[in-house]
Amino acid sequence: MTVQPASQLQRYESLREQALAVIRKGLLVGEIKPGEIYSAAGLAATLGVSNSPVREAMLTLVQQGLMEPVRNRGYRVIPVSDKDLVDIYQVRVMLEAPAMRQLAQTGKVSPRASEFGALADDIVRGARQEDLVLYIDADRQFHLGLLAMLGNDHLTSIVENLRDKTPQRGLSELIRQGRLIESAEEHRPILDALVAGNGEKAEALMLAHLSHIPGDWNKPAED
Repeated sequence: MTVQPASQLQRYESLREQALAVIRKGLLVGEIKPGEIYSAAGLAATLGVSNSPVREAMLTLVQQGLMEPVRNRGYRVIPVSDKDLVDIYQVRVMLEAPAMRQLAQTGKVSPRASEFGALADDIVRGARQEDLVLYIDADRQFHLGLLAMLGNDHLTSIVENLRDKTPQRGLSELIRQGRLIESAEEHRPILDALVAGNGEKAEALMLAHLSHIPGDWNKPAED
């Protein structure tokens, strides 16, 4: 058996993670469309990398229930139904909103207020500049980073998986309407409530913020 040098393994892992991140973003914003079939070779050519890391990334998405293999053709994006979106919203509300109340009581957010404040600013900047990559990256780090401070890896992993299953195909339409900035600006008040130790307010603000999931974030853009 031939063992790959550590440097090659690290590069392969890096390429796989990069491919996974790009494909996830494509799924979230609707560039990679539900019901359509994509080959690893085709996506690899688009990304400018070899087939292997892309194939591994797509297999990861199969394991997460976001794609399904199609024999001799590639991988199909599994459509998310309206019921799926409502179910995901309900689970995230049950998990994330109460988690903010609990987090506010720990005092762990205050020492990292500048770090999460910078993420909140990046979310707003992404919305203002119509940069969906920046918006989604910062939003992901903000939400999952806050949950991670509770030290419950299962909670963070469940919410991360639910986020990945939630397409945000309506973001472009919100940009067109000038409303994405409103959603982006909701993160700073959540952070302020957490820093102040006001769990009740943090929970209520997160609940209001998550209410976008089954509605605006998932409306297809109008022609």
